[in-house]
Amino acid sequence: MAWFKKQKSREAEGLKRPKIVEGMWLKCNHCREIVYRKEVDRNNKVCPKCDYHFPISVSERISMLVDLGTFKEWDPEVEPQDPLQFHDSRSYRDRLKSQQEKTGRKDAIVIGEGVINGHKVVLGVFDFSFMGGSMGSVVGEKICRAVDRAVAARAPLVLVTTSGGARMQEGILSLVQMAKTSAAVAKLGEARLPLISILADPTFGGVTASVAMLGDVITAEPKALIGFAGPRVIEQTIKQQLPDEFQRAEFLLEHGMIDMIVERKRLKETLSTLLGHF
Repeated sequence: MAWFKKQKSREAEGLKRPKIVEGMWLKCNHCREIVYRKEVDRNNKVCPKCDYHFPISVSERISMLVDLGTFKEWDPEVEPQDPLQFHDSRSYRDRLKSQQEKTGRKDAIVIGEGVINGHKVVLGVFDFSFMGGSMGSVVGEKICRAVDRAVAARAPLVLVTTSGGARMQEGILSLVQMAKTSAAVAKLGEARLPLISILADPTFGGVTASVAMLGDVITAEPKALIGFAGPRVIEQTIKQQLPDEFQRAEFLLEHGMIDMIVERKRLKETLSTLLGHF
């Protein structure tokens, strides 16, 4: 009874419990620590405790990489079809419609031209918020268009990947994009133009197995997960326990799979240096 009286007296005196604003705190995907959202935002969306780089939006990525006001998007109207009339718990058409309304984009990649510290580039940026950045026919087609325009303009191609892999709702039409984009990258090589890959967290599946790992220089953000199949699938297949931090960018760098790990705050400067060398 004393407890109830105490609570009632506090309310009578106008004393209220402090409100906790929804979304003030984040759990880091890597160290699992609880971090203050505003501190993460001030730090370029990087965890202050372990340096894990949180995912960022396409618009944030573009503004971070290219000089102000120089980016011009290409072919934003290209959108996927549903030739297989795919249907699981929902139809593919319904999924596309809801994703397009949510993101304001037709599909999971944005391509265009821009300038990085005076260097003209063709830029492609995957959008993980659109069906996990999955590569379907439109993503493959737009990468090929970016390559063609890079060759025509004698400009390097910078590609930022974050993807779960191929888009299962398009079946073989999705899988063939691996060969299609790989053949397009070969055109860059013939024209002696560089592809610089930036692997963000996560980059997996058919995107890793094709265009993402074909860069002349392959960079990754710290702690980014990069691979083909997930670690659980691999462990069940080979019947062995995987090493700690397996498929993290640091592990891949140590084993020669990527060329460098670049912090987000240094990425534009590093790209500018690479472009100057090329």
